[in-house]
Amino acid sequence: MTDAATLARAHALADAEDRRAGVVTRQARPDELAGALARFDATWGAGRTVDLPSLMAVAHAGNTVLVAVPTGDAPHGGLPLGAALGFLGWAGGLHVHSHMNAVDPHARGRGIGVALKLRQRAICLDHGVDEVRWTFDPLIRRNARMNLVRLGADVAAYHPDFYGELRDAISGGDRSDRFEVRWRLTSTRVARALERMPQPAWRADGGLRLDPDFEAVRAADPAAAAALRDASREAFAALADGRLRPELDAGGDWVFTADDPDRTA
Repeated sequence: MTDAATLARAHALADAEDRRAGVVTRQARPDELAGALARFDATWGAGRTVDLPSLMAVAHAGNTVLVAVPTGDAPHGGLPLGAALGFLGWAGGLHVHSHMNAVDPHARGRGIGVALKLRQRAICLDHGVDEVRWTFDPLIRRNARMNLVRLGADVAAYHPDFYGELRDAISGGDRSDRFEVRWRLTSTRVARALERMPQPAWRADGGLRLDPDFEAVRAADPAAAAALRDASREAFAALADGRLRPELDAGGDWVFTADDPDRTA
């Protein structure tokens, strides 16, 4: 079990991130689940996320269905500024799979997505769960930076076409290649990230330069985006034998390294 000091610090970090973002993050109340679902649908498209009865069942079972609401606000069924959904899993060890994290486009850049993650971390630790996992598109630099640098997650696997053909409001016709990350909640790496300490200069053995805004390329020029996706698949083949793993360098590009993910700076 996590010690009392670590639990207290986890909640303090979550509260501090709430204050920076100007929100309160917490478990969604039953009357807020429709609003959380509307936030998910506004991000990925109606019918592309989960239905309300399923969300109600997942929340009733005690999983992390979280909302971010403005400080001092107490909505009843309204649309929150952010929402997150995670559920318990045990493949490869007990963990929470953090499936969705959505933020109002007009409120992005305030740290609401990070605030939701830190609240999820604190709740998981309260219940004796010390690992969270999720997937993300490895070509989207801002998400990579949030996941690995700001939160301290590390890449555990590469999954080409993980979800098949999504055809949602974000991915369109793009292939659903994903990195799966593990967020080892009490690790040295995570503590270093959450306390905003310097990350190591990773010793590189290959890598991949990222377009600064792959999402804009995908929207404006699908052929160019497909070419970048092809190049990434070729580059990520170097990770197949498990000898190397991906990290972000100071410029925000992928480097492949054999370094210990918990090494000091």
